[in-house]
Amino acid sequence: MPIRTASARWQGNLTEGSGTVRTGKGGLEGNYSFKSRFEEGEGTNPEELIGAAHAGCFSMAFSKALAEAGSPPTSVETTAKVHLDKTDAGMTVTRIELDTVGDVPGIDEAQFTKLAETAKENCPISRLLSPGAQITLTARLAS
Repeated sequence: MPIRTASARWQGNLTEGSGTVRTGKGGLEGNYSFKSRFEEGEGTNPEELIGAAHAGCFSMAFSKALAEAGSPPTSVETTAKVHLDKTDAGMTVTRIELDTVGDVPGIDEAQFTKLAETAKENCPISRLLSPGAQITLTARLAS
């Protein structure tokens, strides 16, 4: 398997400085700052990037599980809410809430939910993050 890369450059001090993040193949590039991370400033932040990675990984894993169960999805759309909280150990990602909606013809809700939970447990990013962060999932079939 290929090794994936990303880079970040920061200039200045913590509160007044700014930086850029970039994925290795140029798919994503964005600015980040103290305000975009700890307040509501413009730009991205590491937690949003973790959320995007987790939502993308889960959506792919869920799509695979649905197809293997005989119910290939038309689409799977996932949002990840990453909670960064101050703990005794310092700033920590404590929780990630996955919210997914699947357009999956011919599947019942019980099977859909079971496969979603399995995908949550087995997606590589969930496995990476679950020892330190609580990961919850809400899964709904598209109307």
